[in-house]
Amino acid sequence: MFLIKKKLIHLINNGVYRIGIFSFFLFTEEKKIQVILQHWTRTLQIKFGWIHEFDNIVVNYTNIILMVDNFKLSSRQFKILSGHTSKITNVDSTFDEKFICSGSFDNTVRIWDIETTSQVQEYKHLDTIHCVKFSQYHYHYHHQNVIYFSSEDKTICFWNFNNNTSQILDCYTKPVYCIELSSFSGGRYLCSGSDDNIIRLWDVETSKSLCDFIGHNMWVRSITTIILV
Repeated sequence: MFLIKKKLIHLINNGVYRIGIFSFFLFTEEKKIQVILQHWTRTLQIKFGWIHEFDNIVVNYTNIILMVDNFKLSSRQFKILSGHTSKITNVDSTFDEKFICSGSFDNTVRIWDIETTSQVQEYKHLDTIHCVKFSQYHYHYHHQNVIYFSSEDKTICFWNFNNNTSQILDCYTKPVYCIELSSFSGGRYLCSGSDDNIIRLWDVETSKSLCDFIGHNMWVRSITTIILV
C-alpha cells in the first residue's frame, strides 16, 4: 500500500525556470524495496543486459546465520544457512550462483550449497576471517576452485578446496581487513588493505607482491578495482 501526495515544485532545468505539480509516493518498506529493484532491473537491462548474479543476494551476514534473499520480482524467498558459531564478517558467491563462501569470527571459511542450504566444506584457520573471495582466475584458467581470504593474523590465504591445499601470503605487519580481485585481466590481480594503512597489489598467478600504495593515514577497511575508459 502507498499514498500519493502532490506538491508544487519550482525547477530550473537547462536554464529554464519551470513550475509544476508532481506526485510523490509514500511507500511502505516492502514497496520501497520493490521499486528500487525494478529501477535496477530496468537500468541494467537497458545498459548491460541482466546480470544474473543479482538474482540471489546474500544479506544479514553480520549475524551467525546467512539469509539468502531471492530478489526476483515475481517472488521473494528466504533461505537460511546455519553453521557458524560466531559473527559472519563477509560472503561471496561463485560465478554460476551455485555456492556461497563465508568468513567468520569463529576462524573458519565455509562453503555452502545455495540450493540445498547445506555446508559442503570448511577451512579452519588460526584467527578471525575478515574477507573472502572466490577466484575467477583460477576457475577459468586452471580449472581449480580457489578461495582467497584475509585474516586478523596478518595474512592472506589461498585455499584450493578441490584438493584441500592452502598457501599463505605473509608480508603484512598488521591485520588484513579487505581483499578484492581485479575486474580486468580475468581476475589475475588481487588488492589488499590492512591496518598498517597500506594497499598491496598481488599477482595471483605467481603469488608475488607487485607494489604498495601508500597514502592513507589510517587503516584500509574496503577496496575495489575499476576500469577507466
